Amino acid sequence: MSHGPRSGLAAVSSALLAMSRHLEVRDVLKTIVASARELLDAQYAALGVPDDHGGFAQFVVDGVSEEQWRAIGPLPRQHGILAAMLHEAKAERLADVRKDPRFEGWPSAHPDLVDFLGLPIRDGDEVIGALFLANKNCPKPEGSCGFTAEDEELLSILAQHAAIALTNARLYERSRELTIAEERSRLAHELHDAVSQKLFSLRLTAQAAAALVDRDPSRAKGELQQVAALAAEAADELRAAVVELRPAALDEDGLAATLRTQIQVLDRAHSARVTFAGRGVKALPAAQEEAVLRVAQEALHNALRHSAAEHVDVTLDRRGTGAVLRVTDDGCGFDPQAIRRAGRHLGLVSMRDRASGAGGTLTVQSAPGKGTTIEMEVPGG
Repeated sequence: MSHGPRSGLAAVSSALLAMSRHLEVRDVLKTIVASARELLDAQYAALGVPDDHGGFAQFVVDGVSEEQWRAIGPLPRQHGILAAMLHEAKAERLADVRKDPRFEGWPSAHPDLVDFLGLPIRDGDEVIGALFLANKNCPKPEGSCGFTAEDEELLSILAQHAAIALTNARLYERSRELTIAEERSRLAHELHDAVSQKLFSLRLTAQAAAALVDRDPSRAKGELQQVAALAAEAADELRAAVVELRPAALDEDGLAATLRTQIQVLDRAHSARVTFAGRGVKALPAAQEEAVLRVAQEALHNALRHSAAEHVDVTLDRRGTGAVLRVTDDGCGFDPQAIRRAGRHLGLVSMRDRASGAGGTLTVQSAPGKGTTIEMEVPGG
């Protein structure tokens, strides 16, 4: 999206259409912010969705690079002008935000904001977000605000439609979560019925074999053969259930989109910055896609729960007909030579089994204090 000034009905229509194309909440937020910044020709734009603990569940910016955003640090709290917009539910148009008595400063790496236009995003009586722009690209006489009353009216229209788009995206995500939960509940019920019957029969047969070992070894041998057959049937039932539990999003959205969505959720849920980049990966055989997803989930779990990492970067790149997954963190790391201890603790054995089971390979690079990189390559089809 270009960042030159645009005006008129066509510009507003383009912004609203862009919002309506997305169903994931994070994508909707990014589109709102980028559209607002372009529409009003501002240097910076941001949108915060408040949580119930004085902070923000989500905070999206436009006009700030990844490096700048990382340098700024943790998400802002609800204070100063942001708190006023959320709690008083009114627009704020300021010539210099730094001179407002409610201004409480910002981190050293934060860009300087001067003229400011912000307003709440409302769904009925509920304030579901705060949208603001800063540093309008226009000549500004000393002490005056570059943002006009017309800008405020235009942003108000955008905010009203943003509320609709954001509410729809939330409903979509909730609907998907409910569908997945219902499907897993159904499979769990079927799994319980099928496998518990097999295991009950297996236990009775094993008890019968134990009773016959001394007085009728030949019959005991037959019972033990039945135990083996029942165990094999139970294993087949479990294997079939695992196949059915393949994440629904993989079939619907594909590997890259599924990873991106899950990583966005993790980024919001953890203090560490979690990013994803997918480049040119084509559809892979189903078994390979699921193996890559499971390895990514395990590696992310390790990085976020055990490594004390501040940044976790996930990439998925095309390599020939296949793909390479890379999960890199800047955490405490470990000694890969201590493979028996670390492998069991960090699930490395499981990850290697998944990789080899899909015809791929898994490599681990780590050292104490140097972070960890998990790389998995699959051949494609």
